[in-house]
Amino acid sequence: QVFLCVTSTLNVALFRHHFVLEDLVEEMKKQSPDLNFGPLQPDGQIAVRGSFPALRVLREFLLLKAKSLSEEGKREGKSHQKPRKKLQEHRGAAETRNSRNEHREKQVLVLDTDIYLYMKCFLPKKLQANDAVISGVTDGDITTVCIESAGREAGAARRSRAKEIIESCSVELQKILRKERICLKEQSRGEKQRYKQLCERLKARYPGLLILPYDTHIDVVGTSADVFAFREEVRR
Repeated sequence: QVFLCVTSTLNVALFRHHFVLEDLVEEMKKQSPDLNFGPLQPDGQIAVRGSFPALRVLREFLLLKAKSLSEEGKREGKSHQKPRKKLQEHRGAAETRNSRNEHREKQVLVLDTDIYLYMKCFLPKKLQANDAVISGVTDGDITTVCIESAGREAGAARRSRAKEIIESCSVELQKILRKERICLKEQSRGEKQRYKQLCERLKARYPGLLILPYDTHIDVVGTSADVFAFREEVRR
């Protein structure tokens, strides 16, 4: 197992006008006792370290809080609206709002970024669905995947089904994938370039590996056998 522990930086600043952030962090700690929390920064960011499933539970907890605040704001906004003079006009406006709200409804799930990138590269059909738009927003080690309706015909059942497929695939990949990091921090610019070129040449011999080059390191994601063999060739 490789994806045992990850670190994510969460930004809870959006809750500043609704909660005392220090109290919110304490609630987060009670909600996720298996996670390690860093100090809360003045800008509302906080580093959290632990297992990916535990981080996913925490992210879902915060998303639910944000959603409840959004719904509360909508209810308050509606209570200040003036009533329509005609029932027909009121009904038409309500139907318009409902259709727009339905169109904006979405399913959200959180994935390890390496898992998401591997899925996107080798299993792209898992991130596709009829009448739905699936997009990912990466924030460091975690990627938030949004599943939204592409049209009025796509209901909650299809979005939920797409979410289940992605979650199931993610769980299976976590069981079989391994990640190896080739550190380049101490290497010269020439050595970094040599490593990247070598990895690029070896890629054809390991078609099932995902190779992610960065400025300070190269991540290699794949099965244990492929990652081990690739690492040994790079070290020669």
